[in-house]
Amino acid sequence: MLSEFKDFIAKGNVMDMAVGIIIGAAFTAIVTSLVGDLINPIIGLVSGGVDFTNKYITLAGEVAAGTSLEAAREAGANVFAWGAFVMAVINFLIIAWVVFMLVRYVNKVKAAAEGPAEEAVEEEAGPSELDVLLEIRDSLAKG
Repeated sequence: MLSEFKDFIAKGNVMDMAVGIIIGAAFTAIVTSLVGDLINPIIGLVSGGVDFTNKYITLAGEVAAGTSLEAAREAGANVFAWGAFVMAVINFLIIAWVVFMLVRYVNKVKAAAEGPAEEAVEEEAGPSELDVLLEIRDSLAKG
């Protein structure tokens, strides 16, 4: 069982997955900063200074007007945190867009790298089926 586990871990796919998870965790920090430090201020500027992160509706409990979402939760109020959801959707869309652009770029690089190799294989393939048939026809006509 231990040797099977070693074989499993030694496979390239497992190592690729581990590297992907580590890079994904680091990527999350970058996207969080991108959204929190760059995109949210722009959205706030366009929407007249609205900060979605503290937007909520109090469902139950007493919360003074203007209380932050965190303070309302600490006070034990039951809140419908629609602003946090909006920010989660924005984060998802940004991550999805960046991953799409990354995959698109990697596919272009792979296609560029594979393009010349395929042409070389075609050149080394030898005569086509038509060439062979013509050669057989010519040799039968001579003999």
